[in-house]
Amino acid sequence: MFSKETYVNRRAALKKALGSGLLLFIGNDEAGCNYADNTYPYRQDSTFLYFFGQPYAGLSAVIDIDDDREIIFGDELTIDDIIWMGIQPTLREKSSSAGISELMPSSAIADYLKKAQQKGRTIHYLPAYRPEHTLKLWNWLNVRPGEKPFSVDFVKAVVNMRNYKTEEEIAEIEKACLVTADMHLAAMRAIHPGIREYEVVAAITSVAGSNNCGLSFPIIATINGQTLHNHYHGNMVKSGDLFLVDAGAETETGYAGDMSSTTPSDRRFTARQRDIYRIQTAMHDASVAALRPGITFEEIYDISAKVMIEGLKSLGLMHGDTESALITGAYALFYPHGLGHMMGLDVHDMENFGEVYVGYDGRSKSKQFGRASLRLARKLEPGFVHTIEPGVYFIPELIDQWKSAKKFADFINYDKVETYKDFGGVRNEEDYLITETGSRLLGIRIPRTVEEVEDFRH
Repeated sequence: MFSKETYVNRRAALKKALGSGLLLFIGNDEAGCNYADNTYPYRQDSTFLYFFGQPYAGLSAVIDIDDDREIIFGDELTIDDIIWMGIQPTLREKSSSAGISELMPSSAIADYLKKAQQKGRTIHYLPAYRPEHTLKLWNWLNVRPGEKPFSVDFVKAVVNMRNYKTEEEIAEIEKACLVTADMHLAAMRAIHPGIREYEVVAAITSVAGSNNCGLSFPIIATINGQTLHNHYHGNMVKSGDLFLVDAGAETETGYAGDMSSTTPSDRRFTARQRDIYRIQTAMHDASVAALRPGITFEEIYDISAKVMIEGLKSLGLMHGDTESALITGAYALFYPHGLGHMMGLDVHDMENFGEVYVGYDGRSKSKQFGRASLRLARKLEPGFVHTIEPGVYFIPELIDQWKSAKKFADFINYDKVETYKDFGGVRNEEDYLITETGSRLLGIRIPRTVEEVEDFRH
């Protein structure tokens, strides 16, 4: 946790932003994996952490702006709890550390909310992303699933706070990024022909655990980098493979790191791998060079896409006018995802609120394939923390579909592309803070160019 004053000040700023009404915060419960007592690793709701700092299951909270009350609803441990879990600070002690003095039993929240409803008061709540949230809203407020999904004003107020990272938050994110970098270095050392993907995953996970960190998302570690979110880890690495890792650490306070790396299974890249890898590096470098306050992230995405188009044209994989290939979406055969996303207490920060509010400042998203996957497009501002992760991919199923439809044949040389269907994919990713004058890399730079990777592998 941060200091008590941090949470007090955050809640005061939130109350000022909303002005009136009752704000409901639903904490996360334990979730059974295959039976009730065998639970998934517990993770508190990030907004609950942000305003109350309490990483414990079974809590909910209310900020009653009009009556000037801040209440945590929860229960003290019973002797049975203590026998199985050990002694902990009392709920009062935990709450006091976040500046909360008023407590009520967890069973009291339903009555509190019903009385507020009977008085015709406005009750704000955030989008439900877990089944128990939906059920609680139904039980407490009679909000049936799919009805009145959330309070837009509440979402906007939270986004407008959490998007701007404070110095203490940046320090935590930096800590996560340093561990994340070590995770990727461990993977780059481990990769060689004959190793299994899950052995690389074990090396990555060991680094996180030895630094008292969890994982900010399930590890991607694969020779099939063309599958963007590949969580299968059973393949054996062969000579000539490219190995893509996307992994991040999460600190004890819940802040995330997120990096990707692509490593040849052999000590050196093949000539073909080197060509594509250098295109991806050029995309990445051009994106980083453009980072500054005032530019939109979508403009930077377009820069990265045009660099890729030019690079693929030089290899004979694309042809035609670069600007037209960008506008029509022809480039997305090779680049079907966005350039990056906000990052903080969530690895995709506040994605449960919706990208329109977090990454687009309320404006609608494009529906064009590729560009539709751009999670962040808004104008960049100091305090934003986000990833930079352009990629180049050869997805056989997508190639077959577009080729059979003769899609964008004016821009894509399908005969040449056919010879790359066994290539896989390349993605490298770093985390950046937008400063008053530009940007700053968080964590340390890991080997990223062809020369750096090959030197490291030797």
